[in-house]
Amino acid sequence: MDGTLYLGESPLPNAVDFIKKFNETKKIIFFTNNASKNPEYYKKKVEKLGFPENIDILTSADVLIKYLKTHKPDQKIYLLGTPHLELMFERQNIFLTNSTGEKPDIVVSSFDTTLTYAKLERACTFIRNGSAWLTTHPDINCPVENGGYIPDCGAINALISASTGLPLPKAFGKPYGEVIGMIEEIYGENRENMVIFGDRLYTDTALGKKNGVTAVLLLTGEGTLEDARNLPENLQPDLIFKDLFECEKYFG
Repeated sequence: MDGTLYLGESPLPNAVDFIKKFNETKKIIFFTNNASKNPEYYKKKVEKLGFPENIDILTSADVLIKYLKTHKPDQKIYLLGTPHLELMFERQNIFLTNSTGEKPDIVVSSFDTTLTYAKLERACTFIRNGSAWLTTHPDINCPVENGGYIPDCGAINALISASTGLPLPKAFGKPYGEVIGMIEEIYGENRENMVIFGDRLYTDTALGKKNGVTAVLLLTGEGTLEDARNLPENLQPDLIFKDLFECEKYFG
């Protein structure tokens, strides 16, 4: 979504028309690693930007929550995340220790735009003292309007790793296979019939190439043509387009 459909509060050129056109004949899902907001927030945002109302939205947090409920039920979680993300966990009846101060079973780190030093210190202390550590997604930077970037979840994870001396944790957003597995389960569609459009090589393109999904790189965000060509052949995008105008002509 970020860097592919819009930047900040502005849709990218042809993004709305492209989605409206193909929404008539294809099932379209918006997926973002950015778990600083919940799907309800994103749904209101994309509708305000002019995208169709019937688009389903999933985030990296949806994948991690599904994992916790399936494999780690009743575990106590310390969440390094925004109020939007806390609400997603609470709605799924996942017990958060953020207000109790007790040691959690698992620390979950995410793109916390409400991050404070106190929250960071508690997360590092819990991990250092034996709590497991999981994260929603690995993105280092989040693109913003005017071509800039702000530190994302991967940057926060790097800080925690440096402080605790532990390797980076298991992540659940792109490019990891749990994303495709969840989409297959929800929609009953095989990955061979999917196409992923994205602007990041190490998340969007990698998700497709590592999991049997056709990968389209859009040069509207972080990834560059030079970066794509410098990848090993088996990790290069299947298709590359300058923007969604070129993309629409191809898929026409």
